[in-house]
Amino acid sequence: MRIYEELFIAKPDATEEEIDAFNGQLEGIIKQAGGAIDKVEKWGVRRLAYRVQKKSEGYYVLIQFSCAAEVVKEVERRLRVTDMVLKYLTVRIDEKLKWLEKRKKARAKRAARRPAPAAAPPAMPAEAPGPAPGAPPGGPAPGAPVPGEAHVAVDQQTPVEQQQGQGE
Repeated sequence: MRIYEELFIAKPDATEEEIDAFNGQLEGIIKQAGGAIDKVEKWGVRRLAYRVQKKSEGYYVLIQFSCAAEVVKEVERRLRVTDMVLKYLTVRIDEKLKWLEKRKKARAKRAARRPAPAAAPPAMPAEAPGPAPGAPPGGPAPGAPVPGEAHVAVDQQTPVEQQQGQGE
């Protein structure tokens, strides 16, 4: 059996009882042929995109069911001959459901192949803060040598200075 959605638009002046009775007829046809009703949604009176049979509003009803293809032909025939129905649309949705399941499986397979994410790279060092509040604007930059200190680390000596220091 296949899964179908049937959306039909009834005349807006149709009473709730008339629409329920018609839904009952459709459900009876489907169940009698061995099908099953999955859900029935009554959307109520809504505005139409364009006028149909001199009506600008319609009562929308959505029925989702599963049955054989022959049953759908009978349901559509009933919708066509009923004066209360302005328009109807039948859509087979089991193909889309199969496609969605296939996509989910493929996505899961790709995720399983993908290696686990590596540890986050080290954060970039933050830029040095500007001058402290109240400090003179022309003061030394952070990390700059302080005037009056003549300190040179061994790492900061040039290769020539290092050779001179070894010869003594």
